[in-house]
Amino acid sequence: METPGPGSCSVIPRPFHAVERPAVDQVGFSPGTKVRGGECSEGECHSLSAVTVVRGRPAVSAGRGRLRRTVAGVADSDHSGSATSSAKSVALCHGDIPVLADELIAAIFTDNPEWTDYSAVARADLRDGCRQFLTRVLDLVEAGGGDAECDDVAAAIGAHRAVQGVPLEAMLRTFRLGGRIIWEALLDRAGALPAADLREMGTTMWAVIDGMSSSLVTSYRGAELDRVRRDERRRHALIEDVLAGRGRDARFAQRASRELNIPVTGDYLVVAARGDVHPLRLGTETALAAHGYRSVWHDHGDHTVGIVALEQLAPEHLSTVLTPLVRGRAALSPTITGIADIDTGHTLATLALDTLADDARGVVVSLHDRYPEALILRSPDLAQLLVGRLLGPVLDLPAKDADLMLTTLRVWLAEGCSAAHAASVLHCHRNTVLNRLQRIATLLGRPLDGQRFHLELSLALLAHTVVDSATDRTEAPAYGRT
Repeated sequence: METPGPGSCSVIPRPFHAVERPAVDQVGFSPGTKVRGGECSEGECHSLSAVTVVRGRPAVSAGRGRLRRTVAGVADSDHSGSATSSAKSVALCHGDIPVLADELIAAIFTDNPEWTDYSAVARADLRDGCRQFLTRVLDLVEAGGGDAECDDVAAAIGAHRAVQGVPLEAMLRTFRLGGRIIWEALLDRAGALPAADLREMGTTMWAVIDGMSSSLVTSYRGAELDRVRRDERRRHALIEDVLAGRGRDARFAQRASRELNIPVTGDYLVVAARGDVHPLRLGTETALAAHGYRSVWHDHGDHTVGIVALEQLAPEHLSTVLTPLVRGRAALSPTITGIADIDTGHTLATLALDTLADDARGVVVSLHDRYPEALILRSPDLAQLLVGRLLGPVLDLPAKDADLMLTTLRVWLAEGCSAAHAASVLHCHRNTVLNRLQRIATLLGRPLDGQRFHLELSLALLAHTVVDSATDRTEAPAYGRT
């Protein structure tokens, strides 16, 4: 090397090979200028403090802030070469997709296989999905990342696997394994790619994996939600068909048994519950299961229906277990046999429920306890005639007097027609009770004696309460009173 003359650049401690740049005047050199280790010719020389080489790409630092524009063209050219090398690495990986897909499948089943659940996926389907995923990763890396969070390939894979029932955790793990395999393949094919470009390529690739994972999760959860909704609609329709009586069809009963997890035959109780919003506490099905009851719960019209398989359990025990779980009011059907009779059980449970007052809370009754009320409800026209025939004259009194007379009559009948006992309950004198009863007898036009008449009066009072026929007292004559 020649000794630099006056005005020449000082010798660079770590010279590198001369780089020919025929047209670099845009960065401060004249055409034809050669940059040689430590020398500048044909023009002003810039003072360089150091020049280093990283895998063939020069990294230049300016001394004293004076070198700002010297080798921009050189850097641009080297960056272009690096980009070409990166693209070449990606292209080589594209050519090896079948091999990489096999590596990914092997990793899925050997790297912590306890986290793998692809039992519902055919091997050919899994391999095809792996190929699509790996190809898409390389495409996005080649494009600089793209919009991976909205990637349609990842979304399609997520939706497809959700339908197949593959756990989301297994899918995310597969994406991470695929990212690792792609990254190792890129490194193996990177050659002398500069470290900075390797870092950039790695950052892009893992950003792609993260974005595609996000797209996978969004699509998977959407498909899962759609599946849950479809299952709920199918389950709802199935239970509606059971309540409509289709359980008498043997094939349908088998299907209902399979999908609802209840026995085709055996003893059942049907529950009907009603309340303001939620007549039953959350977790009723789980609470009953803890006591050995298999049950299905379903919202039907204005009430909730429970189908409870008794199997070997006593029906009387269900009322005890159910009562703490009821916020509103509930009623039980008599014991029925098999899915075929669930519609009948539902009808009877609803009938028993209708006998309860609207303001009842935390109450569970059985139809066995409500036969008189149920009989009245099943014949509302006869009930209204009975009320009008026996209680019409009393109901014609002013409301306050009518309520007093009806209460006295109800208590007197409940206490075995004993005026003394009725007086104790009503907190009044015995003679007061007798006077009221005499007034009622006068209004009815007959004495209050005879077992049959007492039965008729009891039914009339019950009908008045259950049917509430006296809502509009002005319509009492329409009851058929003569």
